[in-house]
Parts: sequence; C-alpha cells; structure tokens
Amino acid sequence: MDIVLRPYQATAVQNCRLTLAGGAKRIIICSPTGSGKTEIGMALVNGARLKQKRVAFLCNRVHLIQQTSRRFAKARISHGIVQGENTRHVYEPVLVASIQTVARRGLPDVDLLIIDEAHTVAGSKEYRAVIAAAKCPVIGLSATPYARGLGKQYAELGGALFEQIVVAATIPKLIADGFLVDVDVYAPAEPDMTGVRQSRNAFGELDYLDADVGRAVDKPELVGDIVKHWLRLANGTPTVCFACNIAHSQHIVEQFLAADVPADHIDCYTPDEERQAILKRIETGETLIISNVGILAEGWDFPACRTLILARPTRSLIRYIQMAGRVLRPHETKERALILDHSGTVARLGFPTDEFPLALDDGMPKQQTGQSERTEKLPKACSSCSYVKPASVHTCPVCGFAPAKQSDVEVQDRELVLLKRKAPKIEKQAFYSQLIAIAQNKGYQAGWIAHKYREYFGVWPRGLQEIVAEPTAEVTNFLKHLRIRHAKSKGVRNAAA
Repeated sequence: MDIVLRPYQATAVQNCRLTLAGGAKRIIICSPTGSGKTEIGMALVNGARLKQKRVAFLCNRVHLIQQTSRRFAKARISHGIVQGENTRHVYEPVLVASIQTVARRGLPDVDLLIIDEAHTVAGSKEYRAVIAAAKCPVIGLSATPYARGLGKQYAELGGALFEQIVVAATIPKLIADGFLVDVDVYAPAEPDMTGVRQSRNAFGELDYLDADVGRAVDKPELVGDIVKHWLRLANGTPTVCFACNIAHSQHIVEQFLAADVPADHIDCYTPDEERQAILKRIETGETLIISNVGILAEGWDFPACRTLILARPTRSLIRYIQMAGRVLRPHETKERALILDHSGTVARLGFPTDEFPLALDDGMPKQQTGQSERTEKLPKACSSCSYVKPASVHTCPVCGFAPAKQSDVEVQDRELVLLKRKAPKIEKQAFYSQLIAIAQNKGYQAGWIAHKYREYFGVWPRGLQEIVAEPTAEVTNFLKHLRIRHAKSKGVRNAAA
C-alpha cells in the first residue's frame, strides 16, 4: 500500500535517501511529535521493499512495538515481531523488533535498520552493539534529537554514532501550516527546588534527581493546587498529567476523584489489559484525567487531549518536549492546547513551541553546566491571572494587568497566569539549513548560501552542520525582500544612467 505523505514528510524521505547516497551511514530524521514520524518510517520501509531489501524497525518499549505493528498492519505492510515470547513470523522481510530482545539474541540479517525514538540511542551500549553488528545503513527517527552524545565518535562504529541530521519540519512551521496547534500556558509560582540534587539522565542531560523531586513536590497543598486550577481553567477537557513518581501520580488522581472528577493512574506495572481499558476510558470521555510519570511521554496518540498538567519539574529539554507533544496534535474539538505548569518548567526552558537548536551533540564537555537551559530571556507568569507571556511583554494580553516597574513586586500565591509568546527570531542553524534546501532546489552554489546568511546575521557562517531543512515563511520572505530591494536599487541606477 502506498503511504500518503505530507509535503514535508516526502521531502524528508527524499533528503534521507540523498544523504545516504552521498555516503552517510547513520542519520537521524527530526520530525516533531504529532508530525507523522511513523508515516516517514513506513515510506522508508516501502522504498526498501521495492528494492527487495530486508528491514528491521527497532523500538525500545513493548507498547511502541504493539503500536507500530498495528500501524504497519493497517498499511498492509507484512511484518514479523521480534520481542521476547511474542516473537513470530521472523521470516518476513520486515521485522518490528525490541532492542532488548535483539541485544540478547542478535539482529537478523537486514539491509536497513530504522530506530524509533532514536534520542534514546545516545550512551546505550545495547544500541551501539546492535548498530555496529548491523553493517547496514541506519536511520533514526526522533522528535527530540537533543540527547548528549548523539554525534559522538566511536571507534567500533568507525565514526559518529549519527553522522547527520535531516530536519523534516519544526514545531513553529507545523503550527503555521495547521498540522499542529498552538498552546496557551498558565503557570503558578515555581515550586521550591532548594536542595534538590541533579544528575545526568538517560539522554545525558542534567536533570533533577527523581527522589529529591518527589520530596519537594508531592505535598498535599501542592496537589490540591493542581486540582483547583484545573477546575478553574480546564474543567471538562481531556487531560494528561505528568507526575514526578508513582506515589505522586496516585495522590493527584485521589484528589481529582475526591473532587468528583473521573481520573485514572497508569504506570509501567499496570497490567496490559487494564492499561488498554484505562486508555479506552479517556478516549471515550468516561475519564477526563489520566496521570502517569513518563510512560505516556512517547508513542501515545490521542489528538483530542487538550490539556497538559506539568507536575514534574525538569531541566531536560527532551523530557519536556516529549510531554508537551501529547497535546499539540490538532483535533476538531480544540483550536489551541492548554498547559498548566505547576513545575516552573516553562519559565526554565521556554515555550515548547519555540524554535530549538538542531545540531547533533558530539559528547564533548560544554562550558555551561545545563546544556538544555535557554540563554535568552524566558517567559514569565502574569502576577494577576497567571497567563505566561514573553519576558518582553509588559502588559498581560489576557487580563490587561501591567505591573508597576519597581524592584519589589508582590505576586499572588500560586495563582496561575497565562504566558504569551513572542515570535522567535530564527536560530542560526535553522536559517542555514533552510538556505541549503533552497540552494539545492534552485541549483545555487555554496557561496550564495554564505552571502545570504551574512546578509541576515551580519557574520559569515561558522561551525554549522550541512543539514537540510524545509524553508519557512520567515526565510522565503527575507529572500523575497532582498530581491525586491535589489530590483528597486537596479531601477534607480538605470534611471540615473
């Protein structure tokens, strides 16, 4: 069956093939949550099958294997499963496989290896051993390729873990084109994180230690605050909540149930049959709140989910964007998504719909300690209504409150405020990547790219990767502006002559 691709998906598949044809062995396709990574993966599978190639599609969780298998079956892609006792039909030319099982048993002979949620590959000895043994092209799929060491050099691989990144689309571009929805954010005063320790997470990012976060956040008054603000700002909307640990998630559910709001908790120990029943209840509207720690951060597709409760403080950009992606999918029941941030994450990392750097980390030590932290001015909550707005916006666009410009500003205790985002200035790598795409399409030379970059930023491009990204309206409008300016100046010179 042919896979119907959106334009940016088709471009990503084409650029992926061109990159591999150009000599790259291992690449990552970056496509945001809700943008159709699985469709891109299936198109790559079908392309390989047309050439009589054998393909393995690796997943890192059982429910992702099940979900991928269902999607493949719906697209009439015949496949086998390699996953513990569920292994079957291993003779098929396409295999959906568990990394844990493959690491134990070895990978069958394949001509192409596709890895889902490829940001989890960084630092994983299991993945590294499988990739080294594969001796074939490797394509990673990820919405968040920010993990430390994704571009690190390894002797056993003869080069970088992943050599290049192909950008299918960015979140701002997908929102502008209607493929994702924008989001409103309300946030309380940040929880007290004094004394909370930090350590490297599985992605190599500095994040708060889970045990310490639980002690800081799982308190009756804070849990009650979550319920109060949901009732005021999101009552009746399908909602996913991310808590800091299982006990915290269960306490949140207990408080919602006490307020007569139907809610469920789900975790990695929930039996499969019960898990499916819980997911079904929120899809049918029988349940309004589904709370978890992290099991729903990847691979859970429920477009009607409108509200996200961030109850777990994090410094991890990957964890944050994965959680936020649960509510960005468009649906007929919502025009915008809603985030209730009880963790201080938005003030710490910015809006989840901002433009983020897209360059593979080489694993080398960085000067800054928190690589996921944003350096520009970050959004702030209105002290009157809690709407989160850009730091540069003085008057709240929701309630109209304009705080007096003084050093000691009194704020209301844990009152959620809607944060508003300003249009972000395009990031240098993204601009450079889009110029590459335009130059390839128009047949321009590399010098054209460098000069246009310099006209925008005032400096020559330095230290940027040769990554291709679909041009956004901001870049095409800038180039159009240059053409108009050039035409006008040429007309003035001709008239003078």
